[in-house]
Amino acid sequence: MIISIASGKGGTGKTTIATNLAQVISTEMDTWFLDCDVEAPNAHLFLTPQIDKTQDVSLLIPEVDDSKCDGCGVCDEVCAFNAIVVLGDKAMVFPEICHSCGGCSRCCPKKAISETPVRIGQVEAGRAGDIRFFRGVSDVGVAVVTPVVKAVKNKARLADENTAVLIDAPPGTGCPVVAAVSGSDYCVLVTEPTPFGLNDLKLAVQLVRHMGIDCGVVINRCGLTGSESDVDAYCESEGIPILARIPFDRRYAGCYARGGIWVNEFPELHNAFNALWASITAELAAGGSAQ
Repeated sequence: MIISIASGKGGTGKTTIATNLAQVISTEMDTWFLDCDVEAPNAHLFLTPQIDKTQDVSLLIPEVDDSKCDGCGVCDEVCAFNAIVVLGDKAMVFPEICHSCGGCSRCCPKKAISETPVRIGQVEAGRAGDIRFFRGVSDVGVAVVTPVVKAVKNKARLADENTAVLIDAPPGTGCPVVAAVSGSDYCVLVTEPTPFGLNDLKLAVQLVRHMGIDCGVVINRCGLTGSESDVDAYCESEGIPILARIPFDRRYAGCYARGGIWVNEFPELHNAFNALWASITAELAAGGSAQ
């Protein structure tokens, strides 16, 4: 089964929930953890894996042979991302925004465009105790990171049907999140009881429902503000189950700051994450939340 953990808003504790859940699940079954937050991966700070393999991720970027290019403009018309434009009688490439679709090289009537692989990041693989660990790391300055996310996601294909695959998605609701969450059997949405948390939770719910993925909510830092009732009311109105509530506690914050795993230090949270996993499996068995 593939369980993605997303948030909409950054900073809600998504990675904290994901890593602690992985630690609990790994005591029951084979568990794989995929850190798809490739622009700022940090699950390794908590799971401390031993990395034993790395793999580069590259995009095919067009190169124009000026001796063949006559400035016809076909490539400019084909590119949906404005990554190649014709100025005067020559084509100019903007590699930072190229999505490597290959359209320009295929459609060029003069065969003036070739493609060259350019590295944009890498995928690392290893083990964190009983957990098989993968993470993507995009190179500094790379604007198009979705291919790195997909390269990490491809590792899930190697897991058998008895493996629990946890995907730590990027924050937000953009293309990298879509790539990370796509194909999940269930999505856990982590929010916080603040107006910003609720606003971005609504956006995340719209996204996963549009993708046809069942979801439930974990409310982190309960008791920190007075907005928890607003999150409750929204989830009730939308028929979304609240899978767990994690109270705000300075001890938990201190554990996080040290890179610790909650379930290893606090028995009450070990029980809470066991209950969270039970709630997720029950939702999967029942068909999940209303679409």
